[in-house]
Amino acid sequence: LMCRGLGSSASRPAEDSWLKSLFVRKVDPRKDAHSNLLAKRETSSLYKLQIHNVKPEYLDAYNKLCQEVLPKIHEEKHYPCALVGTWNTWYGEQDQAVHLWRYEGGYPALNEVMNKLRQNKEFTEFRKERGNMLLSRKNQLLLEFSFWNEPVPREGPNIYELRSYQLRPGTMIEWGNYWARAIRFRQDNNEAVGGFFSQIGQLYMVHHLWAYKDLQTREDIRNAAWHKPGWDELVYYTVPLIQEMESRIMIPLKISPLQ
Repeated sequence: LMCRGLGSSASRPAEDSWLKSLFVRKVDPRKDAHSNLLAKRETSSLYKLQIHNVKPEYLDAYNKLCQEVLPKIHEEKHYPCALVGTWNTWYGEQDQAVHLWRYEGGYPALNEVMNKLRQNKEFTEFRKERGNMLLSRKNQLLLEFSFWNEPVPREGPNIYELRSYQLRPGTMIEWGNYWARAIRFRQDNNEAVGGFFSQIGQLYMVHHLWAYKDLQTREDIRNAAWHKPGWDELVYYTVPLIQEMESRIMIPLKISPLQ
């Protein structure tokens, strides 16, 4: 009995250690921030994603106002920013506008633009008039994934899909590692526009932007990916990283560089 008790007590710490190893996640120590590991480069451009929920009766007026004012900011040489794309949501939340801006030079460029716009009387009046048309608005500051395409102007007509993923905290590096391989399965039809992850705003958010000729083309391209060896495995490993996901099908405004 004594021997059995000693043997049992001696083995218990080893059993406890083994059980803990099943539930305790081991993380490799890293000497750099996630943003530097995942972004294109240390001086990567900063992006701002704006989502405006417009009062239904004002959507046409809102679009007209944006098409008058936003190009002036986009084309102003003294503003280190560029309009990447501007859309209305077609399927998803209705009466919604989505704008994507690029700031060349990161946070200093963002601050420079904001300071100059505060002195711009036309923009101040635009914001006041726009505010009366909105139900709500939110924005995020984003960086580009290093392995995604650079979002550059393209001719249309196209529809765009913005797929937004709320990841479980601590899984951004895993997501990046899997999608660095997965993106090659989605390049055949030039549908990959850009991939971003949040820095400020709602955190652990990922946005993938895709372009398609129409909804049927989207369906055909997405179905074709499942016939490529390896795609199913990458989906299998990335799905558990997601807490929530959302898809918006969007139509570009006339002023959008992404048509």
